[in-house]
Amino acid sequence: MTNVELARRAEISAPPCLRRVRALEEAGFIRGFHADVDPALLGFGVTVFASVGLSSQAEVDLRAFERLVHGWPEVRECHMLAGENDFLLRIVARDWDSYQRFLTTRLTAAPNVSHVKSALAIRTSKELPGVPIDEDEREPA
Repeated sequence: MTNVELARRAEISAPPCLRRVRALEEAGFIRGFHADVDPALLGFGVTVFASVGLSSQAEVDLRAFERLVHGWPEVRECHMLAGENDFLLRIVARDWDSYQRFLTTRLTAAPNVSHVKSALAIRTSKELPGVPIDEDEREPA
């Protein structure tokens, strides 16, 4: 959305709107901007959620796994969990065979990984970025 459209929706003029957006960026509320691309149209027809358990949950080992995951472009999200598994990964792949190669050559072969449970996504019915912000609760300008 353009700054002009955002300003119109916020019911303020464009210059102060842009200043507010810049202030939100500088304060860390806005972490970045991205294009919402269709994975299937780009050749990524498989999405898998992988629950990963580590042999050790020492902070140094958790951070080492997180650093490793940052180098794998197939992993689009990595969440540390409380409970039975240590991490939940959202992984995209061109096809099931590509995911299996990633699983066997990288993920299960990674140091400290004790188990992986894969769940193939069949379809996505809801996917929203950000957090819910109720427009009715915003403060007056």
